[in-house]
Amino acid sequence: MKAINILFIVFRLVLGGFMVYGGIQKFQKPIPSPVEVVEKAEKFTSPEKESTLQKILYISGAKQTGYFWQVLGICELLFGLLLILQGTSFVGAVFLLPITLHIFLFHLFLERDELRELLQTGGLFLINILLVLKEKKRWQHLLWIKPI
Repeated sequence: MKAINILFIVFRLVLGGFMVYGGIQKFQKPIPSPVEVVEKAEKFTSPEKESTLQKILYISGAKQTGYFWQVLGICELLFGLLLILQGTSFVGAVFLLPITLHIFLFHLFLERDELRELLQTGGLFLINILLVLKEKKRWQHLLWIKPI
C-alpha cells in the first residue's frame, strides 16, 4: 500500500473521529432554557467581553431553535461514520464539507484569539477539502455538462 493511501486513510479516520465525537457531544448536555441563556449572557455585557457574548448568543441561539443543534449533531455523527467506512467515505467527505467550513468560519470570526482551535479547525477543513479533491474523477464531470 502506498504511503499516500495510508495518509488519506489516516485523514478519513481523524476527520471522521472528530465529527463522530462532536456529534455525540451535541447530546451530552441538556439544552438550557431561554432564561438561563439570558442570565449567562448578562454576565458578559461589558465591551471587553463582547466576543464571549457573541459566542454564547450564537451557540445558544442554535440550541434554542429546538431542532438545529440536534440536526447538526445527527449530521456530524452520520457523515463522520460515512467517512470512516471505506465504501461511503467519498459521500461522507462531500456531505461534511459545509459543516467543516462552518466550524472553521465560526472559529475564524468568533474565536480569533484561540489560535490552537483555529489551526485545528482549519486543519480539519483542509483535510476535508483534500479528501474531496482526491476523488476528483468521481465528480469532475458534474462541473461541465456538454450541451446537446
